[in-house]
Amino acid sequence: MRILDKIKVAIAEDDFRIADIHEKFLDKFKEIDVIGKSLNGEQTLQLLEQKTPDLLLLDVYMPDMLGSELLPMIRENFPKVSIIMITAATDKVFLEKALSYGVENYLIKPVSRERFDEVIQDFIKKHSLLSATQEVNQNYVDLLFRKGKNEVPSKSSGLPKGIDEITLGKVKAVFHVRREGISAEDVGKEIGASRITARRYLEYLSSKQEVRAEVVYGIVGRPERKYYPVS
Repeated sequence: MRILDKIKVAIAEDDFRIADIHEKFLDKFKEIDVIGKSLNGEQTLQLLEQKTPDLLLLDVYMPDMLGSELLPMIRENFPKVSIIMITAATDKVFLEKALSYGVENYLIKPVSRERFDEVIQDFIKKHSLLSATQEVNQNYVDLLFRKGKNEVPSKSSGLPKGIDEITLGKVKAVFHVRREGISAEDVGKEIGASRITARRYLEYLSSKQEVRAEVVYGIVGRPERKYYPVS
């Protein structure tokens, strides 16, 4: 997957008002594209077939079938889609079934905006890590499986102010795709950020000797700072 590809999200919720609220919540994330909504189980299966989302927000109580009843069908026919359940169901049997089918998270209504954002941010980070072409080592695996409150926040992870762990991961991922020298402007385009933001992260990586910076002179003699991965 290219770095610029957005995460495609579908919402399965029988109450269109709640579905609209969740869609508005998702609008704040530039990494996400809501590609469709469904009001029942049948529509949900059709949506998965037609749109192939990366993530499904799934309610339990729908008019034609329970969302928990959809789980085995989804896993059989759409094994790659990730699922976050958002429901008023507090019966433990639903939670156990969700866990057995590898659901990413389970949110109980009413969901606070803060908690919703936290769960979605966790998923974005996990998706970004899985999309990056890099060696699988223990540090990579630990980052992948660290979620929610078990995750060490950036402010205590040793990163300086202005350096976000997720954005830093995206910048690093650029060098796994493009091994040649690359400018801050090009990196900014790859990760969907400004040249100034990209340069801040590149200079940080340069200070950590994870990339190498060189001044390159173009045809007209204008110097340009380019960054190269350190082998």
